[in-house]
Amino acid sequence: MNAPQPEPHPSFHGCPVLDPTASAPHAEAAALRERGPAALVELPGGVRAWSVTRHAVIQALTTDPRVSRDYRRHWPGAAQVPEGWVLGSVAFQDSFFNQYGAEHRAARGRIAPTFLPRRAERMRPQVQETADRLVDELGALAPGERADLREALARPLTMTVICDLFGVPEKMRETLGELVDTVLDSSLDETAALAAQTELYGRLGELVEYKRARPASDLTSDLLLSDRPGEQPLTEHQLLGTLLTMIAAGFETAVNLITSAALELLTHPEESARLRAGAIGWADVIEETLRLDGPVMHLPLRYAVEDIDLGEGVLIRAGDPIIIGFAAAGRDPERHPDRPDAFDPSRPDKGHLAFGHGPHFCLGAPLARLEAEIALRTLFERLPDLALAEPGREPARLPSMIVSGPAALEVVPRPAA
Repeated sequence: MNAPQPEPHPSFHGCPVLDPTASAPHAEAAALRERGPAALVELPGGVRAWSVTRHAVIQALTTDPRVSRDYRRHWPGAAQVPEGWVLGSVAFQDSFFNQYGAEHRAARGRIAPTFLPRRAERMRPQVQETADRLVDELGALAPGERADLREALARPLTMTVICDLFGVPEKMRETLGELVDTVLDSSLDETAALAAQTELYGRLGELVEYKRARPASDLTSDLLLSDRPGEQPLTEHQLLGTLLTMIAAGFETAVNLITSAALELLTHPEESARLRAGAIGWADVIEETLRLDGPVMHLPLRYAVEDIDLGEGVLIRAGDPIIIGFAAAGRDPERHPDRPDAFDPSRPDKGHLAFGHGPHFCLGAPLARLEAEIALRTLFERLPDLALAEPGREPARLPSMIVSGPAALEVVPRPAA
């Protein structure tokens, strides 16, 4: 007698629709986690995918060779995705980010050495100098005057660092940053998303032409001048995709980490007091923030190379897309049974997957941690009276299923007497 075969996966009809505005991402992830090791969801554009929000399942799938990021080879449904798909700026990047196996390892190796922890540490003086300047500007505000901490500190600090690394001239930086923010807005319609993606690639093309004419000691020039034995030059599209991957990830991740950590400290004054007393350290605050509210919620997409049976009646078929909820992993009660939704920098286990896991682990993690530590320490040590402008009011979140954090953080650096 033949062994029983797994049932085909359930109909997509009636499956949950992921909120493109991401207004309550952790509540949404908790509901999906209850459905099983993976849950069918509908993404913008009518794309259906398996959502994974459990810590252990994310770890398993991101190290499983049966799971790929290469949409060309492993997603038959890619051809049906509408033009201007709002998640396409990430899902269809032509870089190591969306490559598989040996091809991914070779492409990642071009740029990985720059972001090793020891190399990131060498950037400390530069990051500190920028943080000093920005915090001095906050301290110079009149008593009672407000500032948006995201725009006044987190964003300019991280943009300066990544743009210096890639040799982006000053005149291009603001526009490039605004376009990256726009293409990560998953609430856009397809027309607006396509326009933003087209303009962003146009601006990246301008950067490439600028660096071809003015090569220097920066990463863009290095990518243009491939001189490693046996290494093929990047195509123009691969070059643009690599620049988008590295510049976008290089500041968006750290911006959200800094802003979210500042929010937690300002809403938990008892933890700020313990920090000043030396009972906890900056690394505790940063890792707990990464666990509680990681800066990246979903990274679309991955694809099953062959059928994958996750148990509990969940069978992911070959070619099915998978969307991983990295920021959801830190609140999984199976991993963190003790108050998973509470900010507690002293908890002994602050394990998270905020920077991913496996072969595609975020290259910029050491730099993001360094930037956060310098920005937060400089801010809270120099402005000990820093306070929320509207205590008790929850800041609006970024309208993005991809990046995650407060859209703004209004503070009063020097409260009025």
